[in-house]
Amino acid sequence: MENNLPPIYPSPPPPLLTPPPMPARSGGRGWMIVALVLAAILAMTWLGGMIKVILRGTTGTHRHLQHPLEEVVLEDNDASDKIAVIEISGIITSEAWDGSGLNMVEHVSRQLKAAAEKDDVKAVLLKVNSPGGEVMASDDISQAIVDFQVKSKKPIVATMSSLAASGGYYVSVPCDWIVANPLTITGSIGVIMPGYNYRGLMDKIGIRPEVYKSGRFKDMMSGSKREEEIQPEERQMVQALIDETFAKFKEVVSEGRGNAYAKNKNEKARPLNANWEQLADGRILTGKQAYDNGFVDELGNFEAAVARTKKLANISKANLVRYAQPFDLANLFRLLGKSEAPALKIDLGVELPKLQLGRMYFLSSTIVH
Repeated sequence: MENNLPPIYPSPPPPLLTPPPMPARSGGRGWMIVALVLAAILAMTWLGGMIKVILRGTTGTHRHLQHPLEEVVLEDNDASDKIAVIEISGIITSEAWDGSGLNMVEHVSRQLKAAAEKDDVKAVLLKVNSPGGEVMASDDISQAIVDFQVKSKKPIVATMSSLAASGGYYVSVPCDWIVANPLTITGSIGVIMPGYNYRGLMDKIGIRPEVYKSGRFKDMMSGSKREEEIQPEERQMVQALIDETFAKFKEVVSEGRGNAYAKNKNEKARPLNANWEQLADGRILTGKQAYDNGFVDELGNFEAAVARTKKLANISKANLVRYAQPFDLANLFRLLGKSEAPALKIDLGVELPKLQLGRMYFLSSTIVH
């Protein structure tokens, strides 16, 4: 029987699919060049910053190496005259407190100097919100304000925010005029030196101190002494230091308020009450109580302080300006270079001061305790 089926031919293999060629990357070398240029700029900036830091540390002339402060407009009133607003906020300290490496005293002094040198700045408004701080730092700022007044002959008005106590009042009192809110917490005129005695704890855990000293008072204020080992003369000497510093505080208050009244009694400045020293026992006062006893001249807010500043400067309108530290990459590298161990922080609603034992403070007792 004959086969009539058609012949079977093998099917051709499927065509090979070749992927399209990848487009050539353009600009790869250009990006590399840009990255190298940026790295070189950063390296040179870092090197320049390091040289600047070294010069500051070795020559002690860091003030002269600082850039001029930048003027920032806070309120533009289309005026040719200006009022410089300088803030003193937080704990008054000699520690470096910003990326520039300057401490609060240096920062305030530079701003006062800038305000004194600029002809269009007719007055300074000192905005204080501070519980006080270190004795020396407070006194340095107070003296810088006095120097500004003597050299520039421009009025300076203090405006108190929610808190201007102890050292906060100390830096306000040399000003030509003080404005406080009725609810401002101020006063707290006094000196405090914190300390701890931990000998009882040492005895409980079996630790006994071994002290070798060159003189009988070399271990004054040591926290490892038993009560009976503290000599009466030690307490007398420490108290004498406190009393001398306290006398300085009262002298600054008396002179500052006296000078302000002599300058502006025609403007109804407030003289100190005759019994004001009875209130200089560390107690805090409200702004209203401070006004009633002559510690401040006027009750009002920030706007009232601006109006008073213009009146004392004999100008009708003024722009409000402040001075800011210009951006410096050297400061950025200084911050990046800091390494600190991680710490657990508890937010209590207020930043408590880091008090150093054996150092005197103009600090409100409400903050210390």
